[in-house]
Amino acid sequence: MTTEAMNTEDTMDDVWSGTWVADRLGVELAGDPELTGLLGLALRRNPKRAHLLVSNVLGKHVPQRPSLVWRTGHDLGVRVRELLGDEAARRSVVLGYAETATGLGHSVADGLALAPYLHSTRRPVAGVARAGGFEESHSHATSHLLLPENPRLLAGDGPLVLVDDEFSTGNTVLNTIRVLHELHARERYVIVALVDMRSPDDQGRLEAFAQEIGARVDLVVSARGSVRLPEGVLEKGQALVAEHEKSHAESAAAALPRPRRTRGEIVRVDGLGWPEGVPDGGRHGFGPGHRERLEAALPAMAERLAPHTRGRVLVLGNEELMYAPLRLATALEATGADVAYSTTTRSPVLAVDDPGYAIRTRLVFPAHDAPADGPGDRFAYNVAGGGFDTVVVVLDSAGDTAELAAPGGLLERVAEHTARVVVVVVPSYIPERSVMSLPEPLRGPAFSSYAPDEVGWLLQDLSDVRLEAPVEEREEAIQSGGAHYAESLPVEYQPSEQYQELFHAALDLSAGRIARAVGVVTETVLAERAPRRPVLVSLARAGTPVGVLMRRWALARHGMELPHYAVSIVRGRGIDATALRWLAAHHDPADVVFVDGWTGKGAITRELAAAIEEFEAGGGARGFDPEIAVLADPGSCVRTYGTREDFLIPSACLNSTVSGLISRTVLRADMVGPDDFHGAKFYRELAGSDVSVRFLDTIQERFDEVADAVDADVKELLGADRAPTWEGWAAVERISEEYGIHDVNLVKPGVGETTRVLLRRVPWKILARADAGADLDHVRLLAEQRGVPVEVVDELPYTCVGLIHPRFTRGATGADGKAVVL
Repeated sequence: MTTEAMNTEDTMDDVWSGTWVADRLGVELAGDPELTGLLGLALRRNPKRAHLLVSNVLGKHVPQRPSLVWRTGHDLGVRVRELLGDEAARRSVVLGYAETATGLGHSVADGLALAPYLHSTRRPVAGVARAGGFEESHSHATSHLLLPENPRLLAGDGPLVLVDDEFSTGNTVLNTIRVLHELHARERYVIVALVDMRSPDDQGRLEAFAQEIGARVDLVVSARGSVRLPEGVLEKGQALVAEHEKSHAESAAAALPRPRRTRGEIVRVDGLGWPEGVPDGGRHGFGPGHRERLEAALPAMAERLAPHTRGRVLVLGNEELMYAPLRLATALEATGADVAYSTTTRSPVLAVDDPGYAIRTRLVFPAHDAPADGPGDRFAYNVAGGGFDTVVVVLDSAGDTAELAAPGGLLERVAEHTARVVVVVVPSYIPERSVMSLPEPLRGPAFSSYAPDEVGWLLQDLSDVRLEAPVEEREEAIQSGGAHYAESLPVEYQPSEQYQELFHAALDLSAGRIARAVGVVTETVLAERAPRRPVLVSLARAGTPVGVLMRRWALARHGMELPHYAVSIVRGRGIDATALRWLAAHHDPADVVFVDGWTGKGAITRELAAAIEEFEAGGGARGFDPEIAVLADPGSCVRTYGTREDFLIPSACLNSTVSGLISRTVLRADMVGPDDFHGAKFYRELAGSDVSVRFLDTIQERFDEVADAVDADVKELLGADRAPTWEGWAAVERISEEYGIHDVNLVKPGVGETTRVLLRRVPWKILARADAGADLDHVRLLAEQRGVPVEVVDELPYTCVGLIHPRFTRGATGADGKAVVL
């Protein structure tokens, strides 16, 4: 680094811009002689670290010549290429950090030249699935998202180059590597930073970390040093910040030069000529081909922009949008213009108008890009009083909103301190494959009888389509291979008065047992996902009442609002991939917990695991955990459950009238396209028979009385071996062979699955354990109504098992549809 880096655009004297803080707090920079040219010091209100290292070459807080900013990152990239060699460089990916290092990372990628670039973002983009994410523990805005247009960008095995402005503790970078290494292990990582400011205690962690993950980790920096902090510096710094904030409380402009007598003019430059299809930055990925097209277009864009500028020019970027304005600034500088470059930020820093302090002035204005974390102040430092005749404000189209030009907005605040504000809008890049075209979740009362906050259905409404077919016709078509069970719906079973009485009696009898199981499974999920907030995704429709109850438990016991969605999964066809894309675009896949009512033999458990693997192999977002949380796991197929007893869950007794009036899900090629959700029907006409909400309320009423038992159960479960034994699957295989069925799909174990057989398929016989008792009253009634024999079996691992007619044709039944024994 040359002494050129020491001369910033707003401090042309020899006073180090860290002197003010160093004198008052006793903070010292030790290390390479270049450090004081690269860094100044400022103060901020932060509970963990009051001082802030302010880069003079980053182009964030301190306006600097754009060629110097770009060349600093570019030269680091050249060093990385020399370190890796061209072959490895071509297989590498460069990853920069939002918001501060997005431009630096892109410049490093320019120097590396052969690799694509991606930066993390704090802006969720509707329609782009998350390929990962991580937390930045020391930041005021912690969530980093990775949103590549092509998820395979992070799935390779070449070197990963991570770029940040400073390497202080190393926590952020190492946490990132750990997360991404678990998803896609690599043999080599390269960390790039302007300065390595690790303490002696932190310096030994890098080698130990590399050994831990079994990979090589290199470090490339411009300078090395450390910050020496005297005892009590945090408290002293906080007090100093409070003192200055208080002294300026009566005058918001105390740290600002007086505004101009007349506000500067604001003009817009249209038709800049940003090349079509070239991203505005690395939020969704930026490849070598994009770089070539942008380089070719830059001179012409600078020629169109130059006539609108006067005198000394500042090109001002916008938060994460650092690279596009930087390159426009370098191109404008190449025309001979006097240009500086910096960007706005969301980071609040104390301003002190002193040559020995890095942040001399501060402009404050409201956010203007509808940030996901809500409205808030944004800042532009060292712009006021910088002597700029023209400020070119460069935005992406997502930030070009009414708030931008509103009173007190960015444009007005800048115009108070310059003669001319030129607004340039770069089109926000929208990836080709976008979930933006997908509908939002369906919610009650328009779809389902559940309250709108109870569940969002990731389904399409097929209520107006005739999909029902007689049970016998469906069974024949399914078993002959002529149709899949998900291509049609059975005629909804309308329970007799006697059967409804059985349902209500069963609900009253089992409500406490179900409430306890709900509590156990919910508390287990919360304990294992802490401190993160789970996102419940129930498997429609049997899992949906359970998901609603889990949500209610978390809210009642912890005041925690858990998002809850319902998705379709179809045996033999997998889970709805479009729903997974929607979930990945709106939540971290690692937070998703799939929920079902119960396990039988575990077929859906295996189906989900295979579907997630297929989804990822096809380029889908990674991080979904295929484990299912269920209310009852009699088949011992999952780790997370409320109970492993096989007892009556009343929601299995009925169809739509206990599941929000929603049908089983439908998957047919003529109705569900590649970007559509699976379908379902809302049986509005059955509202008079609907007991969905009563079912939920009856169980919730028992939450308080089971709370102590739940706490005891969870404590025991969390310390127990909960590994699945799959004993249910073994039992089903044995029964299939013993009864000459030879098809495990026709054996439905457990009370819930047996009930489904009697309601929706053509049953052959019911196997029941001798001690089943009242849990099978409704099964016996249904079996009697359909003429199905109930056979008592010793040593049955389930309370009962339903057998579907193994060689069904309509000729194998009587005219009334009753099954005959083979």
